[in-house]
Amino acid sequence: MPTVSVIMAVHNSREYLSLAVESILAQTFRDFEFIVIDDGSMDDSLAILKRFAETDSRIRLVSRPNKGLTKSLNEGIALAQGEFVARMDADDIASPDRFQLQVDFLRAHPQVVLLGGCYDLIDDAGRFLRRWDQPTDNERLQELCLVGGTPICHPLVMMRLDALKRVGGYDESYEVSQDIDLWLRMGEIGQMACLPQVLLKYRQHPKSASEKKQKKQTANTKRACEAACKRRGIERKFIADEGWRATSDRQSRQKYLLQYGWWAFNSAQRRTAMIYGFKAIAAMPINKDGWKLLACALVKPMPAARTL
Repeated sequence: MPTVSVIMAVHNSREYLSLAVESILAQTFRDFEFIVIDDGSMDDSLAILKRFAETDSRIRLVSRPNKGLTKSLNEGIALAQGEFVARMDADDIASPDRFQLQVDFLRAHPQVVLLGGCYDLIDDAGRFLRRWDQPTDNERLQELCLVGGTPICHPLVMMRLDALKRVGGYDESYEVSQDIDLWLRMGEIGQMACLPQVLLKYRQHPKSASEKKQKKQTANTKRACEAACKRRGIERKFIADEGWRATSDRQSRQKYLLQYGWWAFNSAQRRTAMIYGFKAIAAMPINKDGWKLLACALVKPMPAARTL
């Protein structure tokens, strides 16, 4: 039996799919099975996956009509044979040593049932925006989850399969925010942790499910947090906001273009900051904030570059 079962659901993801799959197949830790559920894709995703499956026997490919992400993930869990389950999304890029670091940590810390890590945020073109660090200890991670935070990034998590099955997998009443609900339930039978290393390049783009279903995501997160507090007999104030993803109106779009631009600037990514300055100006030409970003990106000294 493999040590790790990797589960990835795919739905119309051809643009970034090859990079995501290649990053899994290139892991330095090689004892895994790669369960890929093609969730009724209407583009070239299935053809891309078939080509990979023909050349690597670790890939277990399932294709059937669309059922949605939550059902697809539970289907993958039912097929999993590994001691650990690793999640992956079809538009992200895993670091080569991700699995090795996660397996080593879980072997050394049997009380941990759910393991996350840090990640680099990238845009649709793969441009680096910022690093996202997370607390590493169980107490702070639990508290952040209870108030609506997202300290454990879904596509880079690794979980113990026995614990995952013990809590019943993902709750299929959650179309989105199924991850935070699962984290809170797993946190009631074991500990959470995050590694300090960057394990993933996490991509944000207009087609991502979290951008398209943002309001429902916030509502479902609140529902999951309230249910967890009720189970635990505690009270917490839900403080999560609507996140940092753009909606369809121009003002919202410019707001997040500016956010991405300043993240890039503060990460010493001058060219990317300039690109977002131009994008923000195009979104709202008479608004001075886009011009300010562009001017700073053109002439202002950059902050000291971080190790990416």
